[in-house]
Amino acid sequence: MQATTQLLHSIPVDAQTGAIAVPIYQTSTFVQEAPGVNKGYDYSRTNNPTRATLEQIVAELENGATGAAFSSGLAAIDAVIKLLESGDHIIAVDDIYGGAFRLFDKVYKKFGISVSYVDTSDLDAIAAAIQDSTRLIWLETPTNPTLKISDIKAIAALAKENNILLCVDNTFASPALQKPLDLGADIVVHSGTKYIGGHSDVIAGLVVTKTKELGSQVKFYQNACGAVLSPFDSFLLIRGLETLHLRIKQHCRNAASIAGFLAQHPLVDKVYYPGLSSHPNHATAKAQQEDFGGVVSFSLKTDTIEAATAFVTATRFFHLAESLGGVKSLVSHPASMTHKSIDEWRRKAAGVSDSLIRLSVGLEDASDLISDIDTALALVAATHSSSVTI
Repeated sequence: MQATTQLLHSIPVDAQTGAIAVPIYQTSTFVQEAPGVNKGYDYSRTNNPTRATLEQIVAELENGATGAAFSSGLAAIDAVIKLLESGDHIIAVDDIYGGAFRLFDKVYKKFGISVSYVDTSDLDAIAAAIQDSTRLIWLETPTNPTLKISDIKAIAALAKENNILLCVDNTFASPALQKPLDLGADIVVHSGTKYIGGHSDVIAGLVVTKTKELGSQVKFYQNACGAVLSPFDSFLLIRGLETLHLRIKQHCRNAASIAGFLAQHPLVDKVYYPGLSSHPNHATAKAQQEDFGGVVSFSLKTDTIEAATAFVTATRFFHLAESLGGVKSLVSHPASMTHKSIDEWRRKAAGVSDSLIRLSVGLEDASDLISDIDTALALVAATHSSSVTI
């Protein structure tokens, strides 16, 4: 059975009514026959039929044992970190999402959990960072926003040799393109806000575990801490999943066209897209992903925040906004938006330069998007570049 067919038919028909769409059980509580005797549900924070259906679908999609849906991607990350104890150590990707860095550095650091940030596309760098107290390796692959690719299978082997959990943030690839659990990871997280939801209309987070034992621990923190996804938002994610594979194909197709255009543009310094043969991790991406994703980042030869700002405020079809993965194209400036919470020296050391621009390539016609980019770059050349002509 092909992945698209499997996904669509993992979404159940309602047994009571025959409804083809999953019902929204918008209820806080459930009537019980006697204390502790119920139909599997007692309170919607603990469990809800709509959310439970979503969690099962996502677990099957990632080939995992247990799924858990949260009120945001950061809430999902928070639940994973709660698996650790004071004194534990994390090895994390160096160009980490700013929100995850803020959670690690500003929240859990004071509780005695330390983090080393390394280039996780370098297996030797990970090995060198392992300490006796290391309990978790935290990957984003592709990373946000420089789109580095880490070899999940090799890192999983290293993690298992050292009795370390491996968690992969699979948001940028989505389960349509990459299955980290199949490659040896223990945990997968998603910002469901992005490609899984797909329409920029919901905030959500997801955790999928390889084993039921690990899943039960995550579910405990989901219930104990209460950052659960609402029934209506669960419904929106289920609806978004129905078109995931179809959307991802077009995202990838458009992104590849745009990356090729940018790679030849005289004002562009570097293009970050794993589908380009010039990408340093292209071979790894080709081996572990079905395609190369819908995000393209690039930096300008005029490496200033002012030049980047001129670009991101000049586009017509790329709307300036946080987030990514929706049907409409978005543009962001990580240094002043998604990664502003990261110290400047750390941000630049990880490759997030002042002029780095991240494109979330939507489903519009590629020719219109390229024309939009070309026009914005011409404006930058006219107003912020004295050395580059177009």
